[in-house]
Amino acid sequence: MKKILLSTIASIGFVAAAFAGQAEGVVQSVDAETRTIMLEDGQAFIAGDAVDLASIQAGATITVMYDDGTNTATEVTVN
Repeated sequence: MKKILLSTIASIGFVAAAFAGQAEGVVQSVDAETRTIMLEDGQAFIAGDAVDLASIQAGATITVMYDDGTNTATEVTVN
């Protein structure tokens, strides 16, 4: 029974990880009104409610964790 439970929990973790993406780049612009973060390489992300846009400035190198199908940034770290 424990093996089945552990296998199920591990499977759920892998599925959740499959829907998340990670990107790194230099910020080209931040639009607080539309909550859009544009990177110099052309990638654009919509910042989720938990992302503090005030800490993100043009020219900063950032790492973005995002939902794969929507490009909604769930976490942004300034490197």
